[in-house]
Amino acid sequence: MMTAARQKDLKGSRKTNTWDLRLYVADQSPQSIRAFQNLKNVCEEHLSGRYHIKVIDVLEHPEAARANQIVALPTLIRQSPKPVRTGIGDLTNTPSLLDLLNRN
Repeated sequence: MMTAARQKDLKGSRKTNTWDLRLYVADQSPQSIRAFQNLKNVCEEHLSGRYHIKVIDVLEHPEAARANQIVALPTLIRQSPKPVRTGIGDLTNTPSLLDLLNRN
């Protein structure tokens, strides 16, 4: 679980960083929709105005899935800030999602 200090880091000391996030999904499946909603809600609460989410439908762009070695869906990739981090699932576990966004 993420400590209060780590949560504060997302809101505080990294204000100059912009989070570039890629969410790989399969069409409009319930799990894909839930993952996007959960990610957007967490970003609005903790990174308001400092994030960009690009949703990539692997059914329309299978080459993107191959190029990024996507083996499960939905998959979230934090492109920046570096280092790149990856998470899998519908992103309903908010502490885990915050940890993924905040890990260095």
